[in-house]
Amino acid sequence: MLLPFFNKGVIEAGCDEAGRGCLAGPVVAAAVILPPDFHHKVLTDSKQLSEKQRMALKEDVKSAAIAWAVGWCSPEEIDKINILNASFVAMHRAVDQLKKVPEHLLIDGNRFKKYKELPHNCIVKGDSLYYSIAAASILAKTYRDEWMERLGEEFPVYQWAKNKGYPTMDHRDAIRAHGITPYHRKSFRLLPEQMELFK
Repeated sequence: MLLPFFNKGVIEAGCDEAGRGCLAGPVVAAAVILPPDFHHKVLTDSKQLSEKQRMALKEDVKSAAIAWAVGWCSPEEIDKINILNASFVAMHRAVDQLKKVPEHLLIDGNRFKKYKELPHNCIVKGDSLYYSIAAASILAKTYRDEWMERLGEEFPVYQWAKNKGYPTMDHRDAIRAHGITPYHRKSFRLLPEQMELFK
């Protein structure tokens, strides 16, 4: 059973991201404020759930949340500021869009760049400990997956509908055979012989 809040009586937004380890596509973050009495029998870290479960939970989270929002950081931005900073930017953009202003942020992971003057706590594996972070992980993952599926229609050889931009063997083989797209992160090690690729 996950915990409904970190600080009782405080408006908390849970934040998480998806896509940090990908070779292509944006990094996507979500911020979610849930009611303090929220409970759910299935909701947990998105990585522990099937795609079908995540899609069902996406609708449960959106309907139950006091506020929710999704923020993005493009491949170009990732290449410019690095993936860690891009993850923070995506989280900040998600919090920016919340229709209710939070008083505290719960961040999945061990690092975060402070958002305005809001206090925050970084919680390692927070998506398996707190409902709000788990809810954010569901939204970030499902929104990013759907986006990668749409991009995959434009560039089917990379099989993004299946691998979502992660460094699978099929994805790397397609890069080797066809080069890269505007959606690839050029600052990432796309292939072991990456420097040869860009000559």
